[in-house]
Amino acid sequence: MRVAEVVGRVLYGHGAPYVFGVVGSGNFHVTNALVAAGARFVAAAHEGGAASMADGYARTSGTVGLLSVHQGPGVTNALTGLTEAAKSRTAMVVLAPEATAPRSNFFIDLPALATSVGADFHRVRATHAAEDAGAAYRAAARGATVVLGLPLEVQRTATEPWSGPVPAVAPTPATAPQVEPLLAALQAARRPVFIAGRGARAAREPLTRLADACGALLAVSAAAKGLFAGNPWNIDVAGGFATPLAAELIGAADLVVAWGSTLNMWTTRHGELIPPSAVVVQVDHDPAAFGVNRPVDLTVAGEVAAVAGAVLSRLGAGSTGPVDVGTGGWRTPELAQRIRDHGRWRTVPYRDEGDSARAGAPATIDPRTLSAALDDLLPPDRTVVVDSGNFMGYPSMWLDVPDVAGFCFTQAFQSIGLGLASALGAAVARPDRLTVAAVGDGGFVMSATELVTAVRLALPLLVVIYDDAAYGAEVHHFGPDGHPLETVTFPETDLAAIARGYGCDGLTVRTVDDLGPVRRWLAGPRTRPLVVDAKVCAARGSWWLEEAFRGH
Repeated sequence: MRVAEVVGRVLYGHGAPYVFGVVGSGNFHVTNALVAAGARFVAAAHEGGAASMADGYARTSGTVGLLSVHQGPGVTNALTGLTEAAKSRTAMVVLAPEATAPRSNFFIDLPALATSVGADFHRVRATHAAEDAGAAYRAAARGATVVLGLPLEVQRTATEPWSGPVPAVAPTPATAPQVEPLLAALQAARRPVFIAGRGARAAREPLTRLADACGALLAVSAAAKGLFAGNPWNIDVAGGFATPLAAELIGAADLVVAWGSTLNMWTTRHGELIPPSAVVVQVDHDPAAFGVNRPVDLTVAGEVAAVAGAVLSRLGAGSTGPVDVGTGGWRTPELAQRIRDHGRWRTVPYRDEGDSARAGAPATIDPRTLSAALDDLLPPDRTVVVDSGNFMGYPSMWLDVPDVAGFCFTQAFQSIGLGLASALGAAVARPDRLTVAAVGDGGFVMSATELVTAVRLALPLLVVIYDDAAYGAEVHHFGPDGHPLETVTFPETDLAAIARGYGCDGLTVRTVDDLGPVRRWLAGPRTRPLVVDAKVCAARGSWWLEEAFRGH
């Protein structure tokens, strides 16, 4: 058996049912070995798309994603998606063939490349192929993006056949978390708020129980949206996406506990969301994350669920119900009603800024009105994947999701153009749900080639383009200062026609009434993707973008 075959069998044996990629000579044999073992290969149009598909699949499924690319240009083509995954700590293994001779035209310094973008690097050795492949998978499963170097000459080497057993993914050894100071802070607080981040995505149950026991309100960073969906004390996303009510309540907190969140400038509105008088606690499994974005008063090292469970047991709450609202905290019936009435952007009044058709100017739709109408139309069981850009706050905040797996936010590297392919990976992971890809026109044009893959997969996919005929972030960033904008504005383009050319259904939307065909498409069978080119008004930048520009 060749080493490439061993690697493929080991990875599949660890539980990798899908592999995304583009096949070339360097990854042909390892990809075929995965398929022969039972994995399904999802062929992308471009390695950049394949990387984002593997990323979206891993985030949505909660399992390890596999990416298989060619040596040299296959790796570099995938680099932006790989960087997004690494910065998001996505559980992913990149099968990266290596031309190790420095004079080879395919040579790149693969270990240095992986290190430069924040990924781990492992290399397969001829005499330890099964061990090395398994170690890479297990490292990814513990929360890392791993580049697995596959030297071309090593892949061809004959080795002993491998047939198992597959080592289990061992939990990271951990000492009992020291939670007494956190316990004291919670007992002293009158207005505690929990902000759960990416590192808390698997900890809904212990966090909600602890919040009930100490009377805390529940908020999330954007990466963890949906974690507390349905909870009556959920005030949704903190930071730039926060509703006026959420900003008010977080601003009145006397204790803020960040669970698996580094409280970056977006989550804290450049530090101004959390009041100076509040005690700030950070809980994270990685001590290197403590205080990286702002000073904190107290740190607790440990996995989020374990820390929450340890505090809960010391409170003596066990599985008891909510705290008594008469204890002086802020979980009152009046506040519960305010959260029901004003806790979502859907309930915040606004003046519709859509333009009716007039001489020389076709109609445009307000992105808030568009998003609200779509939220009413779409089934509740959905996965929403959001690309980057001026538009991104609207689908993020107006489209509800059923749980944390229903929201995929590709913003760690702040690259546009990753949303469409990430949505394809999410759709592979959850074909039982409607997947909605929300993209801007700039990001769509960058990634439209993956519509070929979308048609091939025949998965239920709705692509909504917030089309302002520009790189809108730049327009609203530089326009107010009088800079010329010819480099970032474009003639109106029929993006729906482009989508139809790829084999999708395409629809142009300028008013709410134009959404009628979406309802008919939703009725089924939904085997062809539907691309909605929504011509949105662009009179001003989004509210969150104005806030974000303060950090540029």
